[in-house]
Amino acid sequence: MSKDLSERTIALVKATAPALEEHGLEIVREMYSRMFENAEIRDLFNQSHHGAEGSQPKALATAILAYAHNIENLSALAPAVERIAQKHVGLQILPEHYPYVGEALLGAIKTILGDAATEKVLEAWGEAYWFLANILIARENRIYTEQEDAEGGWSGWRAFVVDEVVEESSVIRSFVLKPQNGGPVMRHKPGQYLTFWLEIPGNAPVKRNYSISSAPNGTSYRISVKREPQGLASGWLHDHAVPGTILKVAPPAGEFYLAGEPARPVVLLSGGVGLTPMVAMLETMVAQAAQVPVHYVHGTHDCRTHAMRDHVRKLSAQCGSVTVTDFHQTPLEGEREGVDYDRAGLITDDWLLDNTDPASAEYYICGPRPFLRGAVSALTLAGVPSDRIHYEFFGPADEILAA
Repeated sequence: MSKDLSERTIALVKATAPALEEHGLEIVREMYSRMFENAEIRDLFNQSHHGAEGSQPKALATAILAYAHNIENLSALAPAVERIAQKHVGLQILPEHYPYVGEALLGAIKTILGDAATEKVLEAWGEAYWFLANILIARENRIYTEQEDAEGGWSGWRAFVVDEVVEESSVIRSFVLKPQNGGPVMRHKPGQYLTFWLEIPGNAPVKRNYSISSAPNGTSYRISVKREPQGLASGWLHDHAVPGTILKVAPPAGEFYLAGEPARPVVLLSGGVGLTPMVAMLETMVAQAAQVPVHYVHGTHDCRTHAMRDHVRKLSAQCGSVTVTDFHQTPLEGEREGVDYDRAGLITDDWLLDNTDPASAEYYICGPRPFLRGAVSALTLAGVPSDRIHYEFFGPADEILAA
């Protein structure tokens, strides 16, 4: 891809890499500050990832530095480009939004780097920005077209009605959603997510991604949401999203999904609410009468926080190739090993490597950041190729990518 960039641009972008390494976070924070002066642009983003403790600025600074280092070998960034494109589609980011980002980025580079940001440097970064932006725009346009053309597909935000609410555990609640117009819905790929536009009184519009926790059926979606401490969106859904509530929803998106009928053994590994895409995958493989071994491994605190346990066990009973192992980190008094859970404690690296099939299995992983980081690192160090390690993490995944 780099053949379309001028040699001068490549040289100047690479030459600025040390400055980006030193000042990248300052540049990104300045860039977002400039962008968020425009309310329309600000409302496109999940604001919980920004601010003093937000992880998005760090993730973007890391991504910009990676771009500078790989400017001659952009194919190395293809997986990251696909992830970004899918996130952008979920947020309904359009070509007309890109000039705001480019202007903010160049203005931030000029402000933070001062005299070092010469006109030639800014021209080079402008060219580099639009080169990557055009790749993203083209990919996003293809995804939008596929979504709109699919049976039951749509573009933009569609009105869905909460049809049913199910208490899954002390912290997780499922919401079954059907289109307000009664039409069909696009059949998602198991593992993908929906993006929601929530209008919560007293707040700017809130955008959130939630994995679909049901297999594709053409008529409805199910999301399973954990009430997070101080969680604006999750708290509102738990407290206010009752049957009949109307929600604005973008089409299914995401590059983390079960592709077709697996030809290798599959390990579905989750922690906490990370089980949501795994249940969608498990339902799908049971419906397919999977011919490969499927090992569903889940960790949670105890029986109170263990969501969908009975549902998963029923699915396992329907398909002889499925094995389930549940871990309770701190079982409550009265919990019975072998009945309420399978093993006490955490899912350790040794247990994972000894009880799954690192030599041939496909691993699908979802859960909290430390859980993901540990699992991805353990499998990578054990020699599992990266193309057999698939994971989902909502929020900037810079630490996971580094692992």
